Amino acid sequence: MTRKIFRSCFLVAVTVLLASLLLIMGALYEYFDSQYEEELRQETAYIAQGVEQGGLAYCQALEQERNLNTRITWIESDGTVRYDSQADASSLENHADREEVQQAMRNGTGFSVRRSDTLGRQTLNCAVRLDDGTVLRVSGMRTTVWMLLGGMLPPIFFVLIVAVVLSLCLAHRVSRRVAEPINHIDLEHPLENNEVYDELAPFLTRISHQNQQIQQQLQQLKERQEELATITAQMDEGLIVLGKDGTILSINRRAAEIFAVQGDCVGKHLFSVSHNAAIMPVLEQAQQGQEAETELAWEGRRYQFLAAPVRAGQAQQGVVILLLDITQRSQAEQLRREFSANVSHELKTPLTSISGYAELMQSGMVRPEDMQPFAGKIYKEATRLMALVEDILQLSRLDEGMDMAQEPVALRHLAETVATRLEPMAQEKQVTVAVQGADETVQGAPRVLDEVVCNLMENAIKYNRPGGTVTVQVGRTEKGVVLTVADTGIGIPPEHQDRVFERFYRVDKSHSKATGGTGLGLSIVKHGVMLHHAELSLQSQEGKGTTITITFPKL
Repeated sequence: MTRKIFRSCFLVAVTVLLASLLLIMGALYEYFDSQYEEELRQETAYIAQGVEQGGLAYCQALEQERNLNTRITWIESDGTVRYDSQADASSLENHADREEVQQAMRNGTGFSVRRSDTLGRQTLNCAVRLDDGTVLRVSGMRTTVWMLLGGMLPPIFFVLIVAVVLSLCLAHRVSRRVAEPINHIDLEHPLENNEVYDELAPFLTRISHQNQQIQQQLQQLKERQEELATITAQMDEGLIVLGKDGTILSINRRAAEIFAVQGDCVGKHLFSVSHNAAIMPVLEQAQQGQEAETELAWEGRRYQFLAAPVRAGQAQQGVVILLLDITQRSQAEQLRREFSANVSHELKTPLTSISGYAELMQSGMVRPEDMQPFAGKIYKEATRLMALVEDILQLSRLDEGMDMAQEPVALRHLAETVATRLEPMAQEKQVTVAVQGADETVQGAPRVLDEVVCNLMENAIKYNRPGGTVTVQVGRTEKGVVLTVADTGIGIPPEHQDRVFERFYRVDKSHSKATGGTGLGLSIVKHGVMLHHAELSLQSQEGKGTTITITFPKL
């Protein structure tokens, strides 16, 4: 700023100086020109008196005695040149047409300014008419501006040097004095500067207002950043923001956990955090301006890796990466695929049997005495098929949340009703069923709870031993209402206990087929419990029995 003020002051001083010199030169030129004109008129009048008295002899004597800077011309009344101090009079043309001569003939005196062909320069011409009718003309060289400048060049050069030096000094002093208060302005508190020029007060007020706006915007930005940081920190998804070169600009807590990052990794390249080769083509595609995604297997879980470019106008600024935990979704898809395959297999088996027996009967290849056993087998397989379809439909209803109107349900009464319905099966298996406990009430869907309790008790009867028992206990704990179904049956091996609630999963397929199970009973139980936001637990010991407990939340 000081340099700019210095240059401005210096240029102004030099400009003013040059303009002043030009004006002075113009004034001097006008002054000297008018002075010379007046002197020429006086000299012409003086010489005219001498010529009238001495005639041609005076002119010749004047030419010899004086070093004349002027030209003297004596002209006859007809324009013929009688005498000329700087040229042969006989060789000169007629001067009757000269402006100053004509004026002198008319008015007694004449004056003109023109270029002389004889002298080759611009001249001032002053003419006087003498008493005898002739005209005396005196011509002098006119001084030009350049001639005047050339004569005054040394003092002008000296004045310029002195003026430039003074301008430099003054410009330096003025620039420092002007810039010093401005350079010391506290831009954060501009209105507190008392030594600043009054002319800057509106400017400083504006700066103060802008500072307030900037502070407000910074505060808002800080709050938004804190909100964003809080949101990203609480996200279940991993979020990473990369720069154009792939360096990490931001990474949330979940992403750091997924990649097992230790310490601060901001400023590092993504490949220094993860060496998984699967992310390289995805990242390269995003850096080229295209969205891309892939699936990653990491620490026993599966993640969806999504990368999207960040643009500012047409310019690529970075990449945003989102990591979604899709382990459960992958497992669910796997379960659905297995379920579809199992359904196809389970439906195909009885249908194949029914179709085979019916074909044999239709072809007449069955003896009359075998017709009834074949019909019995067809009926058994059809019954199994209907039970399977019903269980599948029930699972479908539970998955879709259909027919879920809830109301108070008395669990002990429900268990007693189911026990009565299953009494023929229990007698056939030689199993004793007992319902105990208080008559506790829960909020639930009666049909679903009936299906849950029925499947638990039915499994406890099917997989029990002759002379065994099934005990249904209803009670209350600190967590809520508890329903327990315990049997003294064959039990479940430890390696199968985590999977018995999966669809179509059977511990012993041959035994399950013998008992007529579909493999969906416990899966229906699991979905029914989930529908009521209850907890399901299993305890079993091979050869001693199984206990399944359902804990309903407090109302």
